[in-house]
Amino acid sequence: MSTSAFAANAYRLVQGLATRPDIKTAAEVAAEIGMAPNTATNQSDFAAMVRDAVQGVVDQGKASENKTAAFANGKGNIIDVVTAVSETEVAMETMVAMRDKVISAYEDIMKMPM
Repeated sequence: MSTSAFAANAYRLVQGLATRPDIKTAAEVAAEIGMAPNTATNQSDFAAMVRDAVQGVVDQGKASENKTAAFANGKGNIIDVVTAVSETEVAMETMVAMRDKVISAYEDIMKMPM
């Protein structure tokens, strides 16, 4: 798979994550399990950070998309397109690495004895 196809597919997947209504916020989960409000606030800050990071990747992808469309219409610069696609690719790789670390941490927690 080419790098641009990978980036486009990853961008599409992340864009879908940012708009999913079925994902609960950390505050909602904390309320369901009866956590103290101040703990829920701290967790919602983490959730907001993750949401902002995902939104940043989506925004980066949109900027890349706009520059590519401008170039296709003869109004853009190829260097700007390549730079935007590379920046989007780096942002996606960072997001995937973060996801992998979170999953690894979750698996480690699940292995702990109760």
